[in-house]
Amino acid sequence: MAHSGHLSKSRLPLTGVLIALIGGVSFGAFALEPLLKLASGAPPSLPSLLSSVPREVLLLGTDASGQRTDVIASLNLSESGVHLTQIPRDTFVRSLSHGEHKANAIYLFGGITAVQSEVSAMIGRPVRHHVVVNLSALRHVGNALGGLEIDVAKPLRYNDHTQGLHIDIPAGRQRLNGDQLEGFLRYRHDAEGDLGRMRRQRQALQALKRKLTSPEGIARLPQLLHAATTGIDTNLNLIQLTGLAHILASQPLSGSRMPGHVGYRNGISYWFIGNPDRRL
Repeated sequence: MAHSGHLSKSRLPLTGVLIALIGGVSFGAFALEPLLKLASGAPPSLPSLLSSVPREVLLLGTDASGQRTDVIASLNLSESGVHLTQIPRDTFVRSLSHGEHKANAIYLFGGITAVQSEVSAMIGRPVRHHVVVNLSALRHVGNALGGLEIDVAKPLRYNDHTQGLHIDIPAGRQRLNGDQLEGFLRYRHDAEGDLGRMRRQRQALQALKRKLTSPEGIARLPQLLHAATTGIDTNLNLIQLTGLAHILASQPLSGSRMPGHVGYRNGISYWFIGNPDRRL
C-alpha cells in the first residue's frame, strides 16, 4: 500500500480511543486507568490541559480498503472551545509529485505526511498530529452502543456491491445501528453530495458524544470495549488522548466546512478553495 511507510504506528483499540476522545474524563479514566494515573481531586484547568494537547489534530476516515478517505477534517482546540473544520473529499489539489487530483487521493498517493502538509496549507495552521480510523469499524461501535439516536432528514438509499455498501435508511428520528450508522456517515448520492455527507457526520458526532455521556452509554462500556476488531493509526500518546477527552467533554463543539465553491476543470467536478491556476 502506497502510504504504509508513512504512518506513525501507535496502535490502540478503536473503542478505547473513541472513549478517550469523546467520552470525557470518567470514561478516559475507566478505560485507561491501568496505563495512566489521573490526578485525583478537581479536574485540571483548561489552560493546563491545552498545554499538553496538540492544538490541531487531523482526523481521517478511510473506506474498508484503507486507501480512500471519506472523512478529512481538522480539530482545532482553543480556550473558546473545539472547532471541527471539514474538507470536502472532492477538494482540488495540485502537487509537484502527483499533479491534479482530489483531496481523497492524497492519503493513497503520499500517506499521512502528504495529507498533513496539504491540510496545513489549506487551513493556514500547522498540523502535525493525526488520527486515522477505518469507517467500517464504526459499525461494531454502533452495535455495541445499541445505536445512536439521530434525526434523518430524508430517506437515504444506495447500493454499491463492489464496496459491500448497502444503504436503506427511512426518514425520521430513529436509532441507527452499526450498518445503518456507517451508511449514514458515507451516503453522498443526492444533490447535496459531499456537503450533505459532512453535515451528517457532524450530526453523528454530536449524537455519539451525547450517547457516551448518558447513563445507557456508561452501562454499555464493557460491550463497547470489546466491540472493535480493528485499530486506528495515531501519533497521539495516551496522555494526549486523555487530555483531549477532558476538553471535548467539557468545551463547546462547533463545526464548519472549508469555504469554497463547486467548479469544473478538464471536465472533472471539484471543490475549489483557491486559485486552480496558482504556480507551484
